[in-house]
Amino acid sequence: MKSLFKVTLLATTMAIALNATQVMAAEATAPAAAAPAPAAAAAPAATDKTKFKSDDEQAAYALGASLGRYMDNSLKEQEKLGIKLDKDQLIAGVQDAFANKSKLSDQEIEQTLQTFEGRVKASAQAKMEQDAKANADKGDKFRADFAKEKGVKKTESGLLYQVEKPGTGAAPKDSDTVVVNYKGTLTDGTEFDNSYTRGEPLSFRLDGVIPGWTEGLKHIKKGGKIKLVIPPELAYGKTGVPGIPANSTLVFDVELLDVKAAPKADTKAAEKPAEAEAAPKAN
Repeated sequence: MKSLFKVTLLATTMAIALNATQVMAAEATAPAAAAPAPAAAAAPAATDKTKFKSDDEQAAYALGASLGRYMDNSLKEQEKLGIKLDKDQLIAGVQDAFANKSKLSDQEIEQTLQTFEGRVKASAQAKMEQDAKANADKGDKFRADFAKEKGVKKTESGLLYQVEKPGTGAAPKDSDTVVVNYKGTLTDGTEFDNSYTRGEPLSFRLDGVIPGWTEGLKHIKKGGKIKLVIPPELAYGKTGVPGIPANSTLVFDVELLDVKAAPKADTKAAEKPAEAEAAPKAN
């Protein structure tokens, strides 16, 4: 059980560091939807079988190489959190463990890893809070600048919108199903979702998405076009989602293609879903 604990704790610690830095990477560059696939890389040369005496030898080497790459990546990711571990000491620890001559007792190993896990968690949390504050500040400035543009209106909730084309007919209601094409970006222009590049409009019930969409689309009618600038409180808030960092102000260009009235049985006040399940979503 002690060995299992040590392995599990180490894996958990490395995972925390990797997950934290992956979140930071997503904040820096969210991938565009349906991005063109890169050209296929040339296949690597076949392994020289003469290097290994058996399949088991090759499997053992492959396992070691895989573990080494994982640990190397973990060390690099932890450096982004301000934690720099000595690679030579890591290798020495592995070698000593195989030779059964560890410089630390099992209890010392467990205590050291527990302390290290706490450092990683604290560093990751501090970094995420720092980035969230920076995102909030950038969003505040972007919204203040956008509010000065011609034709921009601001609602009591803080939503900003600019109608490009009003459309015709009745405006959608909460219980209606709408069909839209849209592009979603962060305030720096990073695109995180785009139905145009996917080549397929999105259909969803209006009260089943983030509040900024539910409110914003009511300002146009079928055939209309609108730009929505949504504060984090009306989007994904302090948590964020993959591709959309915490405290992000979101910018959407939306085209309302169709409005489908809900059947009478569904027009009664529906219970709001706990989380938005439809657009907008990050890829």
